[in-house]
Amino acid sequence: MEQQLEAGLPVHVADLVLSEAYFALQSFYQLSKSDSINALSAFVEHGGVTISHNATGVLALPNLSSAKPGFVDRLIHGASHGQGHTLVTFEKAAKKLPATHVLQA
Repeated sequence: MEQQLEAGLPVHVADLVLSEAYFALQSFYQLSKSDSINALSAFVEHGGVTISHNATGVLALPNLSSAKPGFVDRLIHGASHGQGHTLVTFEKAAKKLPATHVLQA
């Protein structure tokens, strides 16, 4: 990544990588959800780092660390919705989101 940035080339970080980093910050580095979101936001504000339009919108949501559905579920929903699909999930909190069908267990 440093080599790309030093060469003036943008580094794109996929939604899946953001999701993995979010969980790693909490499980390995013991950061809270709020601190994890703040760390990711600071990282993507770094010059040369790009993320999807979907992830940009999700990270801009207020109170994201306590939102239900949470960060990763919203990334998944946004990717699905952005492609014109209906998200089918077991996540009950996702019923708040458009174009979502919640399966009953």
